[in-house]
Amino acid sequence: MSERLDQTNYPDAYARLGALMSRLHVYGLKTVLQRRSLIVINPNLPGCCEGAPQPADTITCGPREDDGGRAWFFTSWGKPIAEASHIVDAALTVATTLGAPTSESGAGE
Repeated sequence: MSERLDQTNYPDAYARLGALMSRLHVYGLKTVLQRRSLIVINPNLPGCCEGAPQPADTITCGPREDDGGRAWFFTSWGKPIAEASHIVDAALTVATTLGAPTSESGAGE
């Protein structure tokens, strides 16, 4: 948790998460945009257990302390994904982490 600051009051988080949400749909992932987070689900793979029937993660957006306070996306366990201005990179990382096909999805740029 030392990697990130309090992300609950980051003013651009909703807009940045919305942009990420749009890009994640290219990979066939389901998303639920909330005020301070983006839930991402891979409906095409089985999850690990009854409590997690499909691979999923909750993405947040906020300043990264060790990067001059610039906005970054973070996983639910606090791992930095990508700078928030790098939507394509962040989406690819999330899709890969959740096991979505990325090479033949037409998502490449």
